[in-house]
Amino acid sequence: MNVIKRSGEEVTFDAEKIFNAVAKASKATAQNPLNEEEINAITKTVSDECAALKRSLSVEEIQDLVETELMRSGHFAVAHNYITYRYKRELVRKSNSTDRQILSLLERNNEEVKQENSNKNPLVNSVQRDYMAGEVSKDITKRFLLPPDIVEAHEKGIIHFHDADYYAQHMHNCCLVNLEDMLQNGTVISETMIERPHTFSTACNVATQIIAQVASSQYGGQSITLSHLAPFVEESRKQLRRQVKEEFASQNMTMDEETINNIAEMRVRKEIEKGVQTIQYQVITLMTTNGQAPFVTVFMYLNEVPEGRLRDDLAMIIEETLKQRILGVKNEKGVYITPAFPKLIYVLQEDNVHAGSRYYYLTELAAKCTAKRLVPDYISEKMMLQLKIDKNGEGHCYPCMGCRSFLTPYVDDAGKPKYYGRFNQGVVTINLVDVACSSNGDEEAFWKIMDERLKLCYRALMCRHQRLLGTPSDVAPILWQNGALARLKKGETIDKLLFNGYSTISLGYAGLCECVYYMKGVSHTDPKGTEFGLKVMQYLNDACAAWKAKEHIDFSLYGTPLESTTYKFAKCLQERFGVIEHVTDKNYITNSYHIHVTENINAFDKLTFEAQFQRLSPGGAISYVEVPNMQNNIPAVLALMEHIYDHIMYAELNTKSDYCQVCGYDGEIQIVEDENHKLVWECPNCHNRDQDKMNVARRTCGYIGTQYWNQGRTQEIKERVLHL
Repeated sequence: MNVIKRSGEEVTFDAEKIFNAVAKASKATAQNPLNEEEINAITKTVSDECAALKRSLSVEEIQDLVETELMRSGHFAVAHNYITYRYKRELVRKSNSTDRQILSLLERNNEEVKQENSNKNPLVNSVQRDYMAGEVSKDITKRFLLPPDIVEAHEKGIIHFHDADYYAQHMHNCCLVNLEDMLQNGTVISETMIERPHTFSTACNVATQIIAQVASSQYGGQSITLSHLAPFVEESRKQLRRQVKEEFASQNMTMDEETINNIAEMRVRKEIEKGVQTIQYQVITLMTTNGQAPFVTVFMYLNEVPEGRLRDDLAMIIEETLKQRILGVKNEKGVYITPAFPKLIYVLQEDNVHAGSRYYYLTELAAKCTAKRLVPDYISEKMMLQLKIDKNGEGHCYPCMGCRSFLTPYVDDAGKPKYYGRFNQGVVTINLVDVACSSNGDEEAFWKIMDERLKLCYRALMCRHQRLLGTPSDVAPILWQNGALARLKKGETIDKLLFNGYSTISLGYAGLCECVYYMKGVSHTDPKGTEFGLKVMQYLNDACAAWKAKEHIDFSLYGTPLESTTYKFAKCLQERFGVIEHVTDKNYITNSYHIHVTENINAFDKLTFEAQFQRLSPGGAISYVEVPNMQNNIPAVLALMEHIYDHIMYAELNTKSDYCQVCGYDGEIQIVEDENHKLVWECPNCHNRDQDKMNVARRTCGYIGTQYWNQGRTQEIKERVLHL
């Protein structure tokens, strides 16, 4: 059993420290001090409680247990001295709250930070620098920028104020990059004019530079669409035809037009291969200012361009993208593995989803890609057109920003729908499990507490909005001046982009599953639980609608992915309410509206059930099914894809894609419990546990992680049941 120190360093649990602390408090007590036997009893009780939780507790959690046990056993005077000493030490520490955290980062022994982001390597200098800046930023945010009650609620896990390490700067969350504007009309990167590209490969190269610049100017995910690159295939085609003609002419050879076109078309294919490879390898190998590869999603939607040559060219790009992802990328040992980025989204539509349809060959390729590399994920055009209706009554299909954050439908002043060039201002998440537990199961109290927590979230979200108000376009020229999001003038503020639906701001929610179980005693898949769960979701939507009407800002309900926050929320719940079966007895809580990972349900029923909750999560949501190795069962993958098309807007399949560098095993790396009750990854073939000598890819919150996770998320991964 281990303990997490205040610095974040993880050390072996030492019961003697509990004994010594209680003994010191007892020695300072004039009347009725404890004898050695009583101190030993308290030490044993607290130690047993720590072990029962089967995770590494923080020093503060252990101290809370000591206080509780001293009070429970009636040793009030000793408890008073223990609490007083602890309070005095806390005051000393608060005089500079960042030094220990930063030093532990530099010494590479901060376990919490190591597992905070599954796509960041905390041993790398650039990542350390980002985390160090983040610690300073969080400290400034907590002490100066946010109201104390919002900070307190965040630290207690009542709400989560996302990305507090970026709040001090005037930065937004995520976006849809207007690649079309930047490529067609030119842009500026690092004060250098970039004119309209004349070939597909050049357009791809410019796109990767734009991606890197955008990633360094915001803290969330970004999405681009391949349809914005498709027009440049024809540019290459024209150029390659001229080259072929010139080559034949230089050799005094005559050739008919058809042969010239055929040769040129072969070279076009090579050009597409080169361009797609540029995007894949550049995105993976680029490192932005926050020390990780750009968090980018690539959208593949045939109906985004007109029928004819342009759509056929887009189909060729999609085909090449899928083929290259199926192959994977080589790790340091030269073995092909699954990369985390770019994330791929493939749109299912009438002319690709059914066997025999025109582009079904692409869907079959997508199915093979999903079975081997976890992506693409799938958007149903059919369902999205029903759910994303603009003020003109027209439905639209468009990508999420990053892994799941969706913009609200928007029509510009000219009456045209607009999605690319828009963004999200930020997220604050409400812990629904805490609302339920705080109500003690009383439904009237539940709604009263919900109202109080929503008011807190509203104020926290307005803090995010107000932090962006007055931001000059000069802070990120690539975004605000050079086309990624806008073409504002130097010195002009971004204020007009923050209102009236141009951008969104998100109320996140977490733990609907556990919330319903606490209030109704059943899963939200039970009809009684479903009714209550849908009522909660509608209540949250109604709150967003009221805020939107008041502020003229597009508040939208967002199914929070909870990568590391799932563990934080679980720890806070256990500390506040103890261990409650089916509610707080795990080291994680469930993402958004999802069915609990341990609940047995088949893949088709899961997607159908969750679709009704996804409808009520317009600001962002994704459903998944957990599947075994599907590489030899592609028909089953295709059946699931067709079911997605008919029933749910956005879904993904979670399979496994691992590799052990010690023995060459390429099956599923297992999660086991070590002698300290810590969950670790182990090769089932050679029992290698060195994480530096294995490649593991798991989807944990909408995107793939490859650098491992905290203990809460690791337990959640371990306990997932298969749905197929």
